[in-house]
Amino acid sequence: MEKVKRPPRGTRKRAVPLTEAGIYGAALQLIDADGAEALTMRKLATELDANPMSLYHHVPNKDALLRGVARMVGAQFRTVTLKDAPWQERLRLLATDFRTLAHRHPKLMSYSFSHQADFIQPEDPFWVALAAILEAAAVPRSELPQVAALVCAVITGVLAAELNGALHQWSSLKPSTVGDDGLPRPDHDENRVFRLALDTIIMGLESRLADDGGQDVGR
Repeated sequence: MEKVKRPPRGTRKRAVPLTEAGIYGAALQLIDADGAEALTMRKLATELDANPMSLYHHVPNKDALLRGVARMVGAQFRTVTLKDAPWQERLRLLATDFRTLAHRHPKLMSYSFSHQADFIQPEDPFWVALAAILEAAAVPRSELPQVAALVCAVITGVLAAELNGALHQWSSLKPSTVGDDGLPRPDHDENRVFRLALDTIIMGLESRLADDGGQDVGR
């Protein structure tokens, strides 16, 4: 019996039409495995068993593809709403849940934090929750966008350094002004370092709000 010769992979017609959601989902799997830099439209087409040119009907280029994947993952962020809890506790929970998401897709998130300035958008669940927490903390409304941006920059910056290994390396450095005698052993507990970052953010906000005395609320 003569064997039926099938067309090369990626050239035969798909049984199911391509969709943006399907493209982003397949791209995320490749990024989780090999990183964003290794992703190509050709590799993605092979993964989808599609013609490479058909992808461009949905995404114009790799940059747009990565942004779409990042938006898809960002929209999946969820955190527990604790409206009656102190704003400090709410901020800790929000940041910790965001860190959990980052560790779920470390290669994508590391790339996004470093290359995509528009990774976080106004409608993103993380940004909406952060703004609500800062309002509850009585941050003056005129300063709310800047304070939210600063908190976001610090959290994503710490996470980027954690995901790419820089935080681990820096925490191993010995201060040049301190000798070896009596120097504590470097602590590589990344959970503890992240909590320290949150403590620093919260103490800074508490100090700033105390100085303002809450008089600028509604300004």
